[in-house]
Amino acid sequence: MTSTGTACRKPASDGSKPQPGTAAQASSAPGQVSAAGQAPPPAPEPIKAVPEQLPDVLARVNGESIPRSEFDKLIMQMEAAAGQPVPKERRDEIYRGAIDQLVTYTLLAQEVKARGVKVDDKQVDDELKQMRAQFKTEPEFKKALASRGMTLERLRSDLQKKSGINAMMEAEVAGAPAVTDAEIREFYEKNPDKFQQPEAIKASHILIRAPKDADDAVKKAARTKVEALLKQAKAGSDFGTLARENSSDGSAQQGGDLGFFPKGQMVPAFEQAAYALKPGQISEVVETQFGYHIIKVRERRDASTVALAEVTDRVREFLTGQRKQEQAEAFIKVLKSKSKIEVLI
Repeated sequence: MTSTGTACRKPASDGSKPQPGTAAQASSAPGQVSAAGQAPPPAPEPIKAVPEQLPDVLARVNGESIPRSEFDKLIMQMEAAAGQPVPKERRDEIYRGAIDQLVTYTLLAQEVKARGVKVDDKQVDDELKQMRAQFKTEPEFKKALASRGMTLERLRSDLQKKSGINAMMEAEVAGAPAVTDAEIREFYEKNPDKFQQPEAIKASHILIRAPKDADDAVKKAARTKVEALLKQAKAGSDFGTLARENSSDGSAQQGGDLGFFPKGQMVPAFEQAAYALKPGQISEVVETQFGYHIIKVRERRDASTVALAEVTDRVREFLTGQRKQEQAEAFIKVLKSKSKIEVLI
């Protein structure tokens, strides 16, 4: 039996999730190096407080109202995506960002209409089908929509608007200058810290689950099973086959393969046991909060700097995305400068 996820990795330390954007999102990949002697950027203006009681209309864009109901739906979707309510200490920041997002979305939708951008209905239908396919039944799908303050008709309308906006933005950024090899090399040389590859090992494991709160009989049965599997592994049985047939971890289908992982990714007991092994060695039984593990190290990789040739395509992709993002932001800035935007709170 297998389960999704890998039981040996540390949980993410930050449960927060990025909020959805409007046009192209800025990459969080390598940053830019500022020129020596350049004045530091000005401190950002303090965020204006958002009143506790919100009016029925929060903003107007070229006379078109943005009702509170749209804002409430967006916040509901953000909270559903994050799995938690908006933190009180970030309320003003997130609410202001949501209002700006709605303003930008409305502005872009108006521009799409003004330009007569054609919507790809087939793409909209395909996207809708993909969303439906995530649910077993139509009632489940509609229930999920309702939980986000959404209807099927509104979803289709939003997808059509999004399709038009995407088509327009793609056309706007299509003329971005191509990234040159010299620019890639310059970025690589100015950001050596971005291309450091830490020491890592490649390992596989077998997990027999035994939760912390399991009774003694369950733990004893799990221990007996894992010790029997350890004997088979050390006697020469194929480790991958043993993992596929017995492991209760999400990696079982890959023969227990966890790929390469540096220090700090796995829970301490697992990491300590794994890093103590040489390639080809199999551990004794390792107990963690997930249960009992058998670990086999496949390969060890020393810390190194990744060669430029290995990352050229990724750097080109990043710089291209960054350039397109800058063009998208400049386009939106021009639209805003030509429009009448009233934020009413």
